[in-house]
Amino acid sequence: MTNSADVKAFFDEDTFTVTYVIADKETNKCAILDSVLDYDQASGRTSTKSADEVIQHINDNGYSCDWILETHVHADHLSGAPYLKEKLGGKTAIGEHVQTVQKTFGDVFNAEKEFATNGSQFDHLFKDGETFTIGNLKAEVLHTPGHTPACISYVIDGDCYVGDTMFMPDFGTARCDFPGGDAAQLFDSLQRILSLPDDTTLYMCHDYAPGGRAYKWVSSVKEQKEKNIHIAGKSREQYIAARTARDAELSMPKLILPSVQVNMRAGDMPPAEDNGISYIKIPVDAL
Repeated sequence: MTNSADVKAFFDEDTFTVTYVIADKETNKCAILDSVLDYDQASGRTSTKSADEVIQHINDNGYSCDWILETHVHADHLSGAPYLKEKLGGKTAIGEHVQTVQKTFGDVFNAEKEFATNGSQFDHLFKDGETFTIGNLKAEVLHTPGHTPACISYVIDGDCYVGDTMFMPDFGTARCDFPGGDAAQLFDSLQRILSLPDDTTLYMCHDYAPGGRAYKWVSSVKEQKEKNIHIAGKSREQYIAARTARDAELSMPKLILPSVQVNMRAGDMPPAEDNGISYIKIPVDAL
């Protein structure tokens, strides 16, 4: 599709995550989608290498940041949103159903009594079908639950940023076994994305390079319809059965525990304790 957006992808091989900067070339306004805060699980140390690359790109091109967007509360990497907002400005945003995730995982982590479960940690909560702009670029929000209850996809200037709903065709679709996940919902969400025009460009949030191929994260509606190993030629019932069986074999993502309890706070760490140190909780036998 013909568009006026400048799209730059940043791939974090440690978490296989793709962060996007989507800029309007006419106004130099931009949005950052699904950012990464680097985290070393063994030491508990964070760094801003990935976020600094994004900042460098934005500054080099003279862009100004309007939005710092999340597709959902990620379970495989920590969000760099607070650091990016501090350095660049912009409003943080996620889907309104983040409240469901906060209530669920607030209980799992026995969060502090002050932990709000109304999404107020974010500057804006998007509703399904809501529209917004990035400079002159038009954007629409699609609620696409199934992987999590709060997942949304963004249609920006005719392209769709699908979050974790699907991956490149040779890797399939998202797992649905996290609390609040639902394979039937995900099938319906996938159909919503695949109802977009065949030539719609689809941008993935992750790639795992199956078979050792080069990393890729750009597909199309047509390619996904014809080649996605979990979707192509499958009925709703077949998909649900196969997805459920596959999920039963999967282990938890290695960063799910730090990621979710940080990301449900819009990327902020849990409040520091009386010694001034913030701690990540490890619930035993809870997931």
